Amino acid sequence: MKYGEAKERYLQAWGSLGSSWGVSRTMAQVHALLMISTQPVSTEEIMEELSISRGNVNMNVRALIDWGLAEKVFVPGERKEFFRTDKDITNLAVQVAKERKKRELEPILKVLSEVNSVEGDSHEVEEFRKVTTDLHQFASQSDMVLERFINQKSNWFLKILGKLTK
Repeated sequence: MKYGEAKERYLQAWGSLGSSWGVSRTMAQVHALLMISTQPVSTEEIMEELSISRGNVNMNVRALIDWGLAEKVFVPGERKEFFRTDKDITNLAVQVAKERKKRELEPILKVLSEVNSVEGDSHEVEEFRKVTTDLHQFASQSDMVLERFINQKSNWFLKILGKLTK
């Protein structure tokens, strides 16, 4: 397979994977392009490579920056904006875990804590309390695992995954 075809397949596959993770296909494709680029990439290069509008590039690059997955860089002698991403997969995974924890897990933990104090003694209330307590316990355990992963000092998590796949 030639580089152009391989690159196109990679960008499409990463876009599909990203949409499965809850980010837009285009945001994932912009990130994929930044990951394989050897130099910082300009808005115009992203537009051309992915055949998307300037507004679409700006919106998705801004989202990547908000997620901590991209940064704007200054290129001497250029007036255009350029962007790059960290290419260390462990760093990227940690950053995604931080954002998912903040955006998804922490809000549901808060809600589950609040609704668990429901008053009443009917069968429905007891079932509600049991389900929300179980969900809260599961979410809390997930939160602890994510926190440990985020604060890792080495790649212990990847070693465990490697052992599980043998």
